[in-house]
Amino acid sequence: MDDKYLKAYKHVGMRIKEKRIELKLTQEQLSNRIPKMDRSKISDIENGKEDYLFSTLLKVCDALKTTLPDLLNEK
Repeated sequence: MDDKYLKAYKHVGMRIKEKRIELKLTQEQLSNRIPKMDRSKISDIENGKEDYLFSTLLKVCDALKTTLPDLLNEK
């Protein structure tokens, strides 16, 4: 992953984790809501270690029952 975007990936990952915890889901439970996604990929995304496709981010939003703008907004 390009260091130039690392801060953004970490921020998005943090927001995904916050939303997952808000919904009282484990990483495993969240991954089960997304076809062809495993727990380790959720962990990598949450920790800013995964360079994922935009479509993956949209699938995560669907699984968290949120929208991309809502996920990215600060509390």
